[in-house]
Amino acid sequence: MIWKGREESSNVEDRRGSGGPIKGGIGVILIAVITYFITGGDIGKTLNVLINNEDSISNSRSYKPTSESNEQAKFISVVLKDTEDVWEKIFRDNNMRYPKPKLVLFTGSTKSGCGQAQSEMGPFYCPIDQKVYIDLSFFNELSNSYGVKGDFARAYVLAHEVGHHIQNLLGILKRVNRQKMGLSKVEKNRLSIRVELQADCFAGIWANHAQKMKQILEVGDIDEALEAASSVGDDTLQKRARGYVIPDSFTHGTSQQRIFWFKRGFESGNIKYCNTF
Repeated sequence: MIWKGREESSNVEDRRGSGGPIKGGIGVILIAVITYFITGGDIGKTLNVLINNEDSISNSRSYKPTSESNEQAKFISVVLKDTEDVWEKIFRDNNMRYPKPKLVLFTGSTKSGCGQAQSEMGPFYCPIDQKVYIDLSFFNELSNSYGVKGDFARAYVLAHEVGHHIQNLLGILKRVNRQKMGLSKVEKNRLSIRVELQADCFAGIWANHAQKMKQILEVGDIDEALEAASSVGDDTLQKRARGYVIPDSFTHGTSQQRIFWFKRGFESGNIKYCNTF
C-alpha cells in the first residue's frame, strides 16, 4: 500500500503506555482473540469479563514505543485519514454529514465507553463513544500466529471497524439490537453475522474509493485484505481452536462469506450492494 509521506488523521488519541500491562504473554492474547471471534456477543459484556482486578492495572510510566510501533501508529493514522476522506465524500454526495470517529491507540488496557478495553480483545468499535480501539501489538499477533502479513491487511482491519461506525451513523446497529430482543442465542448470532459481513462490505467500498481518489493500491494489496478476511472467519478460527466447527455459534461469518462481501464492496463501490440483511 502506498502510504508514506501522505497526510495523517488528526482524530487519533495516543494512550500508549498509559494503561495496564499486558498479562500472560502472547499465548494468552491469542487465546482471548480467538475466544472473542468465536463467541461474539455484546462487546461491553465481553470486555468486562476480561477486566483485570483494579489492583493489577497500573500506569506503565516506563513504556517507550519502539520504532516499529511508531511506524505502525503513523501508518494506521494515514489509513484513518483515508477512511475519513472517502466516507466524508460518500456522505456528502448523499446530502449527509459524516461525524468522524476517533481512533484510540493503547497498550495493555484503557477505558472505553463500552467498558474496560483490553489488548486481548483485539481491535473493536464502541458505538457509545464512537471510537475505534486498537492495541498495535494485535497486528504482530496477526502476522506471527496467522501468517497474515502486509500493510493492506492491517488497513482492512481498521476499515472494517470504521464500517461499524458507518452502521452506527446509519442507525443499523440500533435497529439490529432492537431486533435481537427476545430472540434465541442462535438467532442473535445470525444477526451478528449480517452486521459483521456488512462491515466487511463497507471496508471493500473504502478500498474502492480510496484507490480512485488517491491511487493507494500496489500489486497484491487486495489479496492481503482477502487473506486477512479469510483468517478471521468463524469456521477457520474454530478449526484452529477446536478442530471442528459449530455453525450455530458463528457470529462473524465464514471465511468464504467474509471474502465474498469484501469483494462485493470493492467491486461495486456502492452501499446499496452491501445489504446483508
